[in-house]
Amino acid sequence: VQLQASGGGSVQAGGSLRLSCAASGRTLSGCAAGWFRQGPGKEREFVAAISRGGSILRYADSVKGRFTISRDNAKNSVFLQMNSLKPEDTAVYYCAARAPGNSSPSTVWERPADYGNWGQGTLVTVSS
Repeated sequence: VQLQASGGGSVQAGGSLRLSCAASGRTLSGCAAGWFRQGPGKEREFVAAISRGGSILRYADSVKGRFTISRDNAKNSVFLQMNSLKPEDTAVYYCAARAPGNSSPSTVWERPADYGNWGQGTLVTVSS
């Protein structure tokens, strides 16, 4: 599956952005998905994940209560709504998908190595 992330941009602290991740090549509905980010000089880190069934969500502590991951199988897409943005949220954000395999529909994955398909990244810059 090919992934295309979009929706990044520059906002002031306290603002909001909605990232989209559109899939092509195969349906995303059977895949667990996640968002990761990589800030300047930092390693790629987990942000949020959604199970392939869509019922289980998980967030990094740093974004809990501010970010919401969701999916729309009809649009073959996954989204990340980001509210109350902080300067420390500045990073390139990547979406990722994991092929179904034999995992439960309710499993979520938090490690970059758990995912085999990645989008190209979209830059989010939050100014103070």
